[in-house]
Formats: sequence, C-alpha cells, structure tokens
Amino acid sequence: MTSPSTQTRSAVSSAGGALLATGTRAVASLRRARKPLHPHGDVLSGSIYRRGSQTETGVPWLDRQGEDAVVVRLSRAIGLPGRLPDIHGLAVRVHSDHGDGDILLASTGWSRLGRFVLTASHRPDDRPLTTLLPYRTPIGPVLLGARAHRTRSYELFWARHDGPWHPFGELVLSMRAGDDQDISFDPVRAQLPGLQQYPFVARLREPAYSRARRARTGSDPRPTDTTRRTS
Repeated sequence: MTSPSTQTRSAVSSAGGALLATGTRAVASLRRARKPLHPHGDVLSGSIYRRGSQTETGVPWLDRQGEDAVVVRLSRAIGLPGRLPDIHGLAVRVHSDHGDGDILLASTGWSRLGRFVLTASHRPDDRPLTTLLPYRTPIGPVLLGARAHRTRSYELFWARHDGPWHPFGELVLSMRAGDDQDISFDPVRAQLPGLQQYPFVARLREPAYSRARRARTGSDPRPTDTTRRTS
C-alpha cells in the first residue's frame, strides 16, 4: 500500500512536470522566440568523473567508475536580466559508449519535498539542481542532482524520490564548446542505459516541447512528426 508521504511526493513530482508545460505556454505567449524558455545560455565542454555509488542502483552508469566527455549548457529559464533572480538550468549531454544521453537539471531545493520544487536565485551555483522528475531504475524512481562545490565543478548525486542523496561523481567544466543555438537537448529520446523515462514524465514534458517547437518554427507538428524534441 502506498504511504501518504509517497503519494504526496508523487503529486509534487507530477505538479513539477505540469509546471514545466504551463510555464512554457505562459512565456511563449509573451516571447515569440526560437527558445521561449532558456532562450540564451553558455555552452561548455567538460568531463564527468564517476567514482561509483556505495549504494548500488542497478544502473551501471551510476554504480561503476568511469569517465565521460560531456557538453553542457548553462542557462536562465526565463531569461531575466542578471540582476534579477531566475530559475537556472544545467543541461548535460553525455557521450558514452552506448551513444549520447541527455540530462536536464534545474534549480530546486534539496530536501525530500524541496527537490521537486523549482526555485530562483541570482547565480547558478547558489542553489542545488535536480532532474525534478524521476527516472525509472531497477530500484525504483530515482532523481539525479548536482551541487556546485568549486569553480566550474559540480558534485553529482542520485536519490530515491524520498531518500537521502548519494554521491557518485563530479562534473568538471572546461572551455566554451560552440554556438548556444547549435545544440538542443532531448532527455526523452536520448537516454543513458538504465535511466529510463517514465511514460508520465514523457507526457508531462511533451506539451513544453511542442510549445517550444511551435515558437521556433511557427508550425504545429502533429503527434507523428519526427521533429527532434528540444529544450
């Protein structure tokens, strides 16, 4: 039987996904831009150094040691002037032996409920960042998280939706990698092995992607359209 606390956290998680879609619609109605959310960003190259997790998840990418080249986009969700607080985004493309996998994180809290709530700050390293919505893994729903701990470096964690955070690696950024507009991220289609998107997560994300595509192209792709989902 599902506990009340688990039901509460599931509801908060679902609300977080709905907020993504609602926020995109609201901003896109005011900003007819190629990217209504996260309109501008800094694209950097870097590496993820995986130390492995002391508590196993059944996901080799989290459990085992290794090193991955990455491309990262740092951005502000609304695109407000720098003197104002904004929700910060950290999009990571992991180049692995199994292909590319995209991970999207946004500034949130870090507590058992706060990790599902978007929060604004002045600087990207002022707040922790999480995937907000869970991945399906052999041990159940899992969130990924990141916390800045030195210049251009983020400690990486995983957690069950209602459990403590477990460190598994470090993201280190190095140099500018290219034009901000030349890269788009798709965490639904580009998944790392063992970190699967729940169907409800894909459904929650799709309205935001669809609205973003219409804002960029001026068209309304049908459900069968093969246009790459972007964020």
